[in-house]
Amino acid sequence: MTDTGPSKCRFCNDNLEHSFADLGLSPLCQTHIKPEELNNAEYYYPLHAYVCTSCWLVQLEEFVSPDDIFSDYDYFSSYSTSWVEHARKYVEYVSDRFSLGKDSAVFEIASNDGYLLQHFVKAGVPVLGIEPAENIAKVANEKGIRTTVCFHGQASATKNVEAYGKADLVLGNNVLAHVPDINDFISGLKTLLKDDGVITMEFPHLLQLIDQNQFDTIYHEHFSYLSFLTVEKMFKHHGLTLFDVQEIPTHGGSLRIFGRHTESEAHAVTDNVTQLRDKELGFGLGSLDVYLAFQEKVKKTKRDLLKFLIEKKEEGKSIVAYGAPGKGNTLLNYCAIREDFVDFTVDMSPQKQGKYTPGCRLPILHPDAIKEHKPDYILILPWNLTKEIIGQNEDVFEWGGKFVRPIPEVCIIDKPQ
Repeated sequence: MTDTGPSKCRFCNDNLEHSFADLGLSPLCQTHIKPEELNNAEYYYPLHAYVCTSCWLVQLEEFVSPDDIFSDYDYFSSYSTSWVEHARKYVEYVSDRFSLGKDSAVFEIASNDGYLLQHFVKAGVPVLGIEPAENIAKVANEKGIRTTVCFHGQASATKNVEAYGKADLVLGNNVLAHVPDINDFISGLKTLLKDDGVITMEFPHLLQLIDQNQFDTIYHEHFSYLSFLTVEKMFKHHGLTLFDVQEIPTHGGSLRIFGRHTESEAHAVTDNVTQLRDKELGFGLGSLDVYLAFQEKVKKTKRDLLKFLIEKKEEGKSIVAYGAPGKGNTLLNYCAIREDFVDFTVDMSPQKQGKYTPGCRLPILHPDAIKEHKPDYILILPWNLTKEIIGQNEDVFEWGGKFVRPIPEVCIIDKPQ
């Protein structure tokens, strides 16, 4: 397939002419390969992000529909203890700030296996999970977390309001970037929200992606890469005002935005909004140069990582990986890291164990395989969870093993953090 580039911006419909990052061809990052499928062909699609100079939205072309990507998905949020704890603290915070209780209604878009809503349920707050992956929604419902299976948008929001009413809080963590029709998605948020209700969304911050060279967070499931400048324009276009924003450390640096109906006067706009706008403009997110310079940073990281792997293999060292996240599969495929460099990877999720990573076909084993093989180096693919992973595997240092964090640059970790 030839990448001719998306011709129109998915938000403002202006022409797209400028490349942000071209990572070549790559398979879908969560299509893990079963053993009986190893001799089957895989589909590869261009992984090429462009930037719109009218609204500064960085985006991929839609080669595969969300139905094909998310209807049966291999990512279960509950397998990350730090992420579940992040969710618990969020629930505690918003419940206190917005006085949420037994008479409130909380809806979560892309609620996964109930990793977050479970904390509201424990507090007696009525919830609704809106989850497109039927296999994951089934797990949530079995936990007693009311979850409906659908893709969120204007049409499904209207149906959910008819069935369940409107929400005091509509939230979505790491979903805003996953939707190709972002206008339909945001329009649906407005439909779900009560007159004085609040929306919160969390998503990786484009500023951090550029500054920390997080190119591996670019993959086909992420259609958009978002700055506050761009998201504020999007929400305003749909009659929603962002009244607050927080910079949070998750996923290498994310934003948590707070929105309300523009016609509502329930929440005043905070100084955080102006300060972040100024920060992004000062960084250069309102001019083309910073976007065009990113590709060279990506190429250098690839060269540095391959240089490290080649040197260690020539020294006779053994190398394995930890994790099978989406970002890891982008890194493996862009750098062409196969079993000639890395013997295998491990993952806590039983859904992934016994399968192979897409494209590079690394075996995915249980984490116990690390103790059995005692490798010299462990390449951490979900680098945003470095502290958690090292904390769970400190015995690696007992045999002289070291961890390797590849982003923003190759970093060797030879002692507990």
